[in-house]
Amino acid sequence: MIIYNVTIKIAAPIHEDWLHWLQQEHVPEVLATGCFEKATVTRLLEIDDSEGPTYAVQYHAPSKAMYNKYIEKFSEGLRKKSFNKWGNQFIAFRSLMQIVQ
Repeated sequence: MIIYNVTIKIAAPIHEDWLHWLQQEHVPEVLATGCFEKATVTRLLEIDDSEGPTYAVQYHAPSKAMYNKYIEKFSEGLRKKSFNKWGNQFIAFRSLMQIVQ
C-alpha cells in the first residue's frame, strides 16, 4: 500500500470555504480517478496557526503503479483546478510513503 500525502497550509480568510471545497469536491474528484482506495483528511495540531491552519490529506493507493497512473494522467489537471480556484492562498507539498507492516 502506498500513501500519497499532500500537506497544505491555508490562508485564514479562506479556511472554511476551502475545507468545504476540499471535502465536497476535491477529494471526491481525486478518488473518482480510480487510483486511490480511500482518503483521510487530517488537521495538524501543535503548530503555529496564526496565518492559517495546516492540513494533510493522505490518499491510499493499492500499488505504486496506481499512484504513477494518477501522477501521469490526473494530477496536473487537478492541481491547475486548485490554483485557478484558490490562487496563491495556499502552500502545498507532497510526499510519497509506503506502509511497512
